Amino acid sequence: MPHLIPDTGPQRVVAASNFVYTVGSGLYLTAGVLYFTQAVHLPTSQVGIGLGMAGLLSLAMGIAVGHLADRRGARGVYAATLVVQALATAGFVLVDGFWPFVLAVGAATGAKAAGLAARGPIIRRYGGDRPQEFRAYLRAVTNVGISLGALLAGWAVEVGTLPAYQTLVIGNAVAFAASAAILAFLPPVTAKPGVHGPRWIALRDRPYLLLTALDGIMAVQFKVLTVAVPLWLVGATAAPRWLVSGTMVVNTVIVVVFQVRASRGIGDPTAGGVAYRRAGVAFLVSCSLISLSAGTPAWAAATLLMAAVVVHTVGELWHSGGGFEVSFALAPEHATGQYLGVFGLGAGLSEAVGPSVLIALCITWGRPGWYLVGALFALTGLATPFAVRWARRTAGLLVAPAT
Repeated sequence: MPHLIPDTGPQRVVAASNFVYTVGSGLYLTAGVLYFTQAVHLPTSQVGIGLGMAGLLSLAMGIAVGHLADRRGARGVYAATLVVQALATAGFVLVDGFWPFVLAVGAATGAKAAGLAARGPIIRRYGGDRPQEFRAYLRAVTNVGISLGALLAGWAVEVGTLPAYQTLVIGNAVAFAASAAILAFLPPVTAKPGVHGPRWIALRDRPYLLLTALDGIMAVQFKVLTVAVPLWLVGATAAPRWLVSGTMVVNTVIVVVFQVRASRGIGDPTAGGVAYRRAGVAFLVSCSLISLSAGTPAWAAATLLMAAVVVHTVGELWHSGGGFEVSFALAPEHATGQYLGVFGLGAGLSEAVGPSVLIALCITWGRPGWYLVGALFALTGLATPFAVRWARRTAGLLVAPAT
């Protein structure tokens, strides 16, 4: 990365807030499920159902809160979502049954989705001439923060006691609260004026909705390395099990080093559509390599899997960079939060259904399932440039800012 620290003061504040937030996220992502199953002693099936319910319930939050950020000012709204996340996460220590679990996780997940949408106008306001590039920088920071949080969470997992897990949960909540406090150093983001036309314009923008759906399908790829590859490596290959960690390290390092550079080459929505197409091809190649790792000697399986991870991560760079570009560039400035809230629906749905789809196709079905998933990614990538052209032709037709 050419610049480890952003150039402007507001960018540094946003980056610092994001870093602290993602360290907390790394704590939960690594050991959150283990806390509820091992420390709270909820059945695994109930945890899975509860997380799915929370994910589905949170989908609409991004649109509503994103619209509120457009109208009322993004800094205060975004900080409020972080405070809600902190309180909901702290509430995890009080969970003693299924419905309290659903309530606490639902509040935390909904606030997370709302925060991602509310942050959009902040990135657009202080991201400089290329807010998409600043968003890519934040993704690199996110990977660093989550990695550090995962290392800290390893202590709680190793100790395995209820107090250790509760310490992890409280640390997560404190990180979210600190992230909100850091935003006090950020200049306010003024609300945009009213608009002429429908209030919920993003939900009427059919080309943008199509792009949201296509991105949602492509976003299933984020679960390939975290869900499908570990299960496949352990159950279908002779590769050493420690390679599960190795694949994640390789993925993280590549994203941290190259995400900004990859995004810098995607300068307009047309280039963003092309990036989706390249990503789809990369995912097809990666899925094919993963499928070939079954039934081979350990060294060959390890080589094929690591090659697949590198190719997959290159596709991930293109997919993320293309998503940053089309989601920002095709959203009107006065409705950035609302549009990014809609765009987040695709990723939210993939978060809810992606693991079960990958398990059913790639793990249960086996090798043919990998080819099918890869082909789905490739076809999605091929369709995206056409959706981008449609969106560019209709941009600005729904609504214009009030004068």
